[in-house]
Amino acid sequence: MTPYGQGPDAERERAVEAALDTLDLAAKARLLAGQDMWSLPALGEIGLGSLVMSDGPIGVRGRRWTADDPSVALPSPTALAATWDPGLARRAGRLLAQEAHRKGVHVLLAPTVNLHRSPLGGRHFEAYSEDPYLTGEIGTGYVLGVQDGGVGVTVKHFVGNDAETERFTVDNRIGARALRELYLAPFEAIVAQARPWGVMAAYNAVDGVPMTEHDALVNGVLRGEWGFDGVVVSDWLAARSTTGAIRGGLDIAMPGPRTVYGEALLAAVRAGEVPEHLVDAAARRVLRLAARAGLLAGTPAAVSVAERPPGIDGEALAREIAARACVLVRNDGLLPLAADALPGGVAVIGAAARDARILGGGSAQVFPDHVVSPLDGLRAALPAGVPLGYALGADPGTELSAAGPGFALTAVARDAEGRELGAERMPDGQVQWLGELPEGVDYDRLHTVESAGTFTPRVSGAHRFGTRGTGGFRLTVAGRVLFDGRQQDEHDDPFEAFFGRPTERGTVELTAGEPVVVSLLHTPPKAVELPIQAVGFALLHGEPERDEEELLDEAVAVARAAHTAVVVVATTERVESEGFDRTDLRLPGRQDDLVARVAAVCPRTVVIVNSGAPVELPWREQVAAILLAWFPGQEAGAALADVLLGAVEPGGRLPTTWPARLADAPVTRVRPTGGVLPYDEGLFIGYRSWDRRSQEPASAQLAPPAPPAYAFGHGLGYTEWTYEELSVEPGDMEAGVLATVRVTVRNSGARAGREVVQLYLAPDGEAPAEGLEHPHPAHPADPERPVRRLAGFGSVTAPPGGRAEVLVPIPRRAAEAWDEAAAGWRLLPGTYTVTAAHSLADPRIAAPLRVG
Repeated sequence: MTPYGQGPDAERERAVEAALDTLDLAAKARLLAGQDMWSLPALGEIGLGSLVMSDGPIGVRGRRWTADDPSVALPSPTALAATWDPGLARRAGRLLAQEAHRKGVHVLLAPTVNLHRSPLGGRHFEAYSEDPYLTGEIGTGYVLGVQDGGVGVTVKHFVGNDAETERFTVDNRIGARALRELYLAPFEAIVAQARPWGVMAAYNAVDGVPMTEHDALVNGVLRGEWGFDGVVVSDWLAARSTTGAIRGGLDIAMPGPRTVYGEALLAAVRAGEVPEHLVDAAARRVLRLAARAGLLAGTPAAVSVAERPPGIDGEALAREIAARACVLVRNDGLLPLAADALPGGVAVIGAAARDARILGGGSAQVFPDHVVSPLDGLRAALPAGVPLGYALGADPGTELSAAGPGFALTAVARDAEGRELGAERMPDGQVQWLGELPEGVDYDRLHTVESAGTFTPRVSGAHRFGTRGTGGFRLTVAGRVLFDGRQQDEHDDPFEAFFGRPTERGTVELTAGEPVVVSLLHTPPKAVELPIQAVGFALLHGEPERDEEELLDEAVAVARAAHTAVVVVATTERVESEGFDRTDLRLPGRQDDLVARVAAVCPRTVVIVNSGAPVELPWREQVAAILLAWFPGQEAGAALADVLLGAVEPGGRLPTTWPARLADAPVTRVRPTGGVLPYDEGLFIGYRSWDRRSQEPASAQLAPPAPPAYAFGHGLGYTEWTYEELSVEPGDMEAGVLATVRVTVRNSGARAGREVVQLYLAPDGEAPAEGLEHPHPAHPADPERPVRRLAGFGSVTAPPGGRAEVLVPIPRRAAEAWDEAAAGWRLLPGTYTVTAAHSLADPRIAAPLRVG
């Protein structure tokens, strides 16, 4: 008998053990090392196919980063979390599994369940929430969905990868209680509820030990306490020690062919530095993953082809998520717009309205086959007779970006004699060949890559061109050589150093609509030893610079003439991206000036905010409505039109608190000192910190604490809800359920709608008066305990006047704390208040709960 009992699991275990018994030490060591950027080696002697992994959380890129194989681009993880809908997350996961099968991918490198510890985190957009419970629930839905389709996941980044500065080497010092109650909690929930096939070990260290070598957290907690039976794979280039990694529980070192496993691991075992049983254990887990994915001969996959979910329309789901994720944080009654009552029409303003900002920078990027911009989406949705004007208003970019609209480019690889080896169509001026080269291209023979084609400008003037990358470049535009030389960039992050910094090389006067020939010839620095075969560089472009005041004046004129102004503001890839953290929360460029000036002449101004993380909105009280649309994916404009015109209600709720100013944020330190970043705030991140500060004695405060701009859970709809009843029944404590809460609500507005009922649990407090924002004191026996915590949520829909009921279990963990002395969870008995709320700042109805 195996611990898996009878059935397919047991059959797979028997096949795994049989395969393992057949392999010699060299084959087992080879199995644990990436053979290239994305895959593990096939072992024909046991009928094992090559297992392929791929980024990322919003779309499946596949083995190659190319527009020749486009991917569905879903909204960002912050957007998915803003739906507060694990079921929708599961549907997103099923779509991504479908995409993975189409691209020959077996394991998806997602989801990211690190927390929004600070709004300055550069990869904030790729994580879900500041709250571990919400993160765990959305992450569970996502993982279940992907694995419903027979594709594995690697839940990441285990653990503490909550910022990007010095991410390869930073030592995050996290107290045991905060580690358990905050940062490990989403991983624990997903392991318990979704049984993921994989977890990714982070770059950083925790309390002095690199996560790829962290025996206590990987073998002790993840595998020992939680019973995780999947693989642990390194983040790319994270594994640095052969003996440290294998003893610390790391199963797979990526990427290859140069890793700390393979030949290095074989040598370490033969030298007596590593016991062979550790290699056996890791190989067993890798074979189990392969068997689940259907890659091990003689055993069934975890999900057969017949058992996979029905096909999903990716375009429709991307549009649905984008609309459902929109958080309406302000509305004076202007929205939804009546399409047949817009005298003077609509003014659409902003660079991101024309060239949509749909995703964050870094490994989460994919190439969709189309993008619907806000301008295009509104143009398609508005009746033909409604005037639609456009103005740029303000350019948020301070650097050139990869060549985009108007360019038709192909990358051609040649050998030293100039013979063509292979070619690939380019969507945006970027060559990103990481481990997988175009057909016919041999890395050893490769000498140059030329990005060449035509550019047809949209506007006349002095267009700017530049380069990004490392190595030799010759840039030619319309017959003029703008640069011929070498570029070398120093950067602490090896990926940033490889791709280089954007550098402007010159300008060329061009005429709108008249195509010109462009060429960027690149000589890769092949003398530099890289862990993978890689070529990466970009042809950069910027439209003619215009006077900032002139752009603002144009926008004001267009807005003044319109009935309603829709201003789209956004961050850029150089603000929110993998590899670096933010330094402020301001919108780049003069976008704040743009909104203020438009609002001054058009009282019916709607602002759409495209960012993956909080930004300061100094004009928020001056405009009629604000929609936080996050990074909305490929169907951005279509979804936006649905929400603005009322076809879909903006159903989103904030998954993280939005401060009014950076100075108000509880945690602003993301940069290490001497390689160390202390998490001195302990349990108090996000709303937990705002609650705590609101209860400090006045004598301890230099000034009253500033409230956030928008509280956790906030979000308006197009109707109103009345909370009528709340009842609390004791739960099955042995099953981990503290209580079951039943809430009845009534749609008291004039439109059908959806409400997210949020349950907050607070110790030793009375039921709050309506509108009281922070009713509960800290637990007297535990001053480090948060004032309250999200303990459950559920959503309902109802027509006007209709009632709906939601039944929500509260987990036992909501009334537990990590006891550092006992190294275990401790139930905290006492009287609690369960509050059903529209948001953290909008409690509606409450009832007591006795625990213990």
